[in-house]
Amino acid sequence: MASAPAPLPLFYNGLEPLSSQMHGGWRMQARDKAPFLVGQHAIPVTVDEFPLVQRHMPIVFSEGEDGIPLALMGLNEGTNVFVDADGGLRDPTTYVPAYIRRYPFMLARLRPDATELSLCFDPTSDAIGAFDEGQPLFDGTEPTQLVRDVLSFNETFEQAGQRTQAFMQELKQLDLLMDGEVTIQVEGAPQPFVYRGFRMVDEQKLADLRGDKLRRMSQSGMLPLLYAHLFSVSLMRDIFARQAQQGLPQPAETPAPQLNS
Repeated sequence: MASAPAPLPLFYNGLEPLSSQMHGGWRMQARDKAPFLVGQHAIPVTVDEFPLVQRHMPIVFSEGEDGIPLALMGLNEGTNVFVDADGGLRDPTTYVPAYIRRYPFMLARLRPDATELSLCFDPTSDAIGAFDEGQPLFDGTEPTQLVRDVLSFNETFEQAGQRTQAFMQELKQLDLLMDGEVTIQVEGAPQPFVYRGFRMVDEQKLADLRGDKLRRMSQSGMLPLLYAHLFSVSLMRDIFARQAQQGLPQPAETPAPQLNS
């Protein structure tokens, strides 16, 4: 969950530090739709969210040396079964990952050599601006409670990101990840749909771990997180069915789609 401003993270078209000098009269307006989510199929999540995410979406891991956990909102690029064409939630009870909820804000280093993170926002967002209506961001030179709450949320998110990095490092050291594959056979289809391009925990390697390692993982809370991930993978079939019900395109049987963060 890197906070470096370059390259820009998913959703962000720019980053600007929030300040009373530049944005003293600005306001924030609530939005019940997120157009930036339309067509986004894979969203970064933190390990803190696994227990909630696994009830709604498959949790997988991206490929590459610095893999991260991803919640799948669709099975192939350009699909998101949880939002409508305007970016509104189809089901208001769906858990929305923190990565989405923090937008348009995020903590970022203003310079590569900076040691502290500053609260920034995406200036292209239509939720923040010099509006006549909405919640003010500043009271004079002081941030309002809204901004203090936003800052607290983003600080909590960064802390969860650090725990997620440690979790991923532990997975790497234990060599528990393998290339993932899920096969879905549709009645009447000549061939099954095969999804690859992601990583998942190797259940056999997990079962073969020494007892002391498993005990340490259980005590640290890591083991339940691994099983939350493994249980959630079965939801890929649910996502597949939703794509079919919504008339969203399914990829060809081969090659399978790649999942990019």
